[in-house]
Amino acid sequence: MRTTAITNRLRDLGGAKWGLHFRAVRLAAQGHDIVQLTIGEPDTPPPATLIDAASDAMRAGRTTYSKGEGEDGLRDALAKRYAARIGRAVTPDQIMCFPGTQTALFTVLMGIAEAGDEVLVGDPMYATYEGVVRASGANVVPVPLRAENGFRLNADDLAARITPRSRAILINTPHNPTGAVLSAEDIAALGRLARAHDLWIVSDEVYDELIHDDTPFVSPLSFPELAKRTIVVSSISKSHAAPGFRSGWCVGPEAFTAALLPLSETMLFGNQPFIADMTEKAIRDGSQVAPGMRERYAARAAYLADRLAAESPLRVLPPSAGMFAMINVAGTGMDGEAYANHLLDHAGVAVMPGASFGATLKDWVRLALTVPDADIARACDRMVAHAAALTQPA
Repeated sequence: MRTTAITNRLRDLGGAKWGLHFRAVRLAAQGHDIVQLTIGEPDTPPPATLIDAASDAMRAGRTTYSKGEGEDGLRDALAKRYAARIGRAVTPDQIMCFPGTQTALFTVLMGIAEAGDEVLVGDPMYATYEGVVRASGANVVPVPLRAENGFRLNADDLAARITPRSRAILINTPHNPTGAVLSAEDIAALGRLARAHDLWIVSDEVYDELIHDDTPFVSPLSFPELAKRTIVVSSISKSHAAPGFRSGWCVGPEAFTAALLPLSETMLFGNQPFIADMTEKAIRDGSQVAPGMRERYAARAAYLADRLAAESPLRVLPPSAGMFAMINVAGTGMDGEAYANHLLDHAGVAVMPGASFGATLKDWVRLALTVPDADIARACDRMVAHAAALTQPA
């Protein structure tokens, strides 16, 4: 049976990148002692108030069809949130609601790129970015994010890869997997290129409430001169520890959201009203759980960096945000793919090979900080012993 071009474009972009994670899950199910540090599930449940809000809304009959662009109350709450952040009016008509950031990204990319176009994306990148770009028919143009620049996207590196086929820059700040946060100067430089070459800026900001220290968060939406070419996507998955609710949105120019609406309606025709009501409460009240997550993830990253630097050839780049830490494993004599598989097989610790997120991370692995402190300590013990066995003289 024949399938369409889109299935061929996405053939190798599904679960294959998560092969080590799935192998670790199988080993754990078979009774092996595995410290699983591959997936970034928040380490706390959603606030009980949000569970109650969704339940109350269902009991109140909020189980009917929704509007294609999302419920009015949620769009109003989001408009006020972004207006307060950027100090400029944002209207509900600039907001569209989706089942999570992933769906928002898919729909947005389908609306701005097509066959033959190019989308510039920092390498490393979140594992699904290549898929959402290639689904549209466009091609991903990787732009190396360099460790010596803190894995922040550099405008000169971007400029060198712009062609007449370029249509958009897809940025992620704070960044998954590296935890890098773009500065105002970074975004201004990227914005100058976007204006010079008439490019969209798509900004994935799902980790904006998980910055570990006093690093300021800056969105391209904050720049008035970029407002007509910027589309922000986000959700409550990370900020409110609610990934399973699948509640996200995009913010863009009114003309863009109006053009995108028929595509969204064709695919989804709106979210569930009871989830919209719960999300509205989450946005209006702010997150009760984000401060605790920020504190725990920062402390675990610092512990990991100190232990591994003192006791092994492994080197951690402390993240500025998010729920992951990047570890350079070159000192073991292995690349990240070989190291991650060897670590799982010989030490019972599961981490993600950096190459799952792009060629730039060939010598790195990603470790999730979302497990209890005791498990982080246990993983460190095993990684130190494992590295010593790898590097001891024959």
